[in-house]
Amino acid sequence: MIKKRKVNSDKFSYFSPGILVLENKTVFRGMGIGYQGTATGEVCFNTSLTGYQEIISDPSYAGQIINFTFPHIGNVGTNNEDHESDKIWTRGVIFNSETTNPSNYRSLRTLDEWLKKHRIVGITGLDTRGLTNFIRDKGAPKGTISNNKKGNFNLKKLINTSIKWPGLKGLDLAQTVTTSKKYVWKGFKTWKKEKGFEKNKKKSLRIVAVDYGIKKNILRYFSNFDCEVIVVPCKLSADEIIKIKPDGIFLSNGPGDPAETGKYAIKIIQKLIKSNIPIFGICLGHQLLALALKAKTKKMKIGHRGANHPVKNLINDTVEITSQNHGFEIIKESLPKNIEVTHKSLFDNCIEGIKLKNKPVFSVQYHPESNPGPQDSHYLFKLFINEVIKNAKKKRY
Repeated sequence: MIKKRKVNSDKFSYFSPGILVLENKTVFRGMGIGYQGTATGEVCFNTSLTGYQEIISDPSYAGQIINFTFPHIGNVGTNNEDHESDKIWTRGVIFNSETTNPSNYRSLRTLDEWLKKHRIVGITGLDTRGLTNFIRDKGAPKGTISNNKKGNFNLKKLINTSIKWPGLKGLDLAQTVTTSKKYVWKGFKTWKKEKGFEKNKKKSLRIVAVDYGIKKNILRYFSNFDCEVIVVPCKLSADEIIKIKPDGIFLSNGPGDPAETGKYAIKIIQKLIKSNIPIFGICLGHQLLALALKAKTKKMKIGHRGANHPVKNLINDTVEITSQNHGFEIIKESLPKNIEVTHKSLFDNCIEGIKLKNKPVFSVQYHPESNPGPQDSHYLFKLFINEVIKNAKKKRY
């Protein structure tokens, strides 16, 4: 049995034994961190070097246990400003090294305390490189993570729990993470060191954001462009969306199988396309747009999760380093002739961007709001806003 130990800081609580059990009966043992309990999900890995608070609070990780490949997680603590969602949907987290005393002027509490507050089960001290290699070879497995003070684990029960969990394929999670009712974004812009979150006082453009699991930093980017953003539930009808009189429509990121979410989203998006209002999609919104245009999607063996993914822009022949988080992709052979592929992954050549040839409708698989991550793709917001401005002028005359 692993003995409890304490890190070198009075702010940290005692760590307890922890365990990760995969569906194939592989067992990883370590020390528990965060909330004491048990959680089951798809085990994936993220290669980002920074931004663990934003990653864990990203609704797109609903149903997943995140294995961080970077060993130094927790070293800048946590704060009240870097949340991507008000509720944390991630099932669990896995770290390589024991978290250290935070060293950052913005830190308000340790990562351990923050995980406990949001009831996120964690484990540290694992061979995360070995686990990552396992995922690369075998694909993302189903797994169960658990920690408790006594370290008494029923392996048979944990294995059966992992096996019986249905997995992400065929699972619609957008309905779980979406807003329950329409609301107007409070208008904060992206964070700046000198001013923090400055509020946008201009609302010259109106954007309707369909919430499949939207990140707050996306909303902040629209505020940077003087937009009023109205966030709506993922199942709100196209007629209700059009009644809001948007200048542009945004299809957000989110978790789960796009084909399953598409059972209700496809008809809504198809009607929105017919309205000729500019549309921009990210991540799950990108996949749903493709489905609405008669393409198909499939689950990836590993997926793309990290802030260092190279993507080629096929329009201007440049390379962008991007932030990504997805486990599904568009099937290239299924694309109809009216869709142009605009971006592709330089890791595996999967489709990273598309546009409709005859309308201001486009999407990307990655996250141009770059939170966390590189800022190479901010221009996509400007491209969309330019189309929104054109549409707004048409409406005025």
